[in-house]
Amino acid sequence: METKDLEKVIEVANLFEFQKILWMVIAFVVLFYLARKLNNFVQKLIDRMPSNRLFLLQVITITNFCIYIFGSFAIIYGILRPPEKLIFAIAGSIAVAVGLALKDLVSSIIAGIVLLFDRPFQVGDRVSFEGVYGEIRKIGLRAVRLNTLDDNLVTIPNSQFMSNYVASGNAGELDMMVVTKIHTQINADINTIKSFMYEIVATSKYVYLNKPIVINVNEVEIAYKLGICFTIKAYVLDVKYEKAFETELVSRVLTELNKREIKRPHEL
Repeated sequence: METKDLEKVIEVANLFEFQKILWMVIAFVVLFYLARKLNNFVQKLIDRMPSNRLFLLQVITITNFCIYIFGSFAIIYGILRPPEKLIFAIAGSIAVAVGLALKDLVSSIIAGIVLLFDRPFQVGDRVSFEGVYGEIRKIGLRAVRLNTLDDNLVTIPNSQFMSNYVASGNAGELDMMVVTKIHTQINADINTIKSFMYEIVATSKYVYLNKPIVINVNEVEIAYKLGICFTIKAYVLDVKYEKAFETELVSRVLTELNKREIKRPHEL
């Protein structure tokens, strides 16, 4: 072996001394510990300031990206102190290896960065994607975690969002439109029903009154019978009350329909 080659081998070997590896392990443990502590701190802030929940979730998402990416680079470079030539050589080799063996992972990481800045949806949004509906809990380096209304945690690779459409119900806002449909007999008094429906919606403890309440009416066919469909469009003050709001509206409207003896289409 030539002297230059031997010197390069020794130089590389010196980078991975036991002491340096030990310090790197300790540094990464501290990094992950600090990230978790920061997440816990933000969660306490959310409990104290629920109106700022979405903003705080978005801030912690960006902060986690910065901590893991820049923190990892700082630890590796600060402890190993590799020479520039070796950095370029390793970077080139890693790029080739990653491109071949981890292209899906890399594409998800790149997609995650794109999602972070393009912001088609944000942490806390209620979204529908490929038949899955729920709240975005976390936008990570590799995947998005979505919590369904059945309390299932669904993990979706970031790259999937680059080639498929996603619908966001609230687009970064706390309030969100909730659509509720009620059917009645074809000869029901439309004006009367719309009047008490509006009153029910307007007096709900979950309604967001700074946005309009709309009740649309159209004729539909149900089991070969004609009926009237009342579509209530109103905004809930916080997305977390979506189902509670919908349940309250349906319960109160049906109670009023029964009280007034207004028949449903199947009762004709």
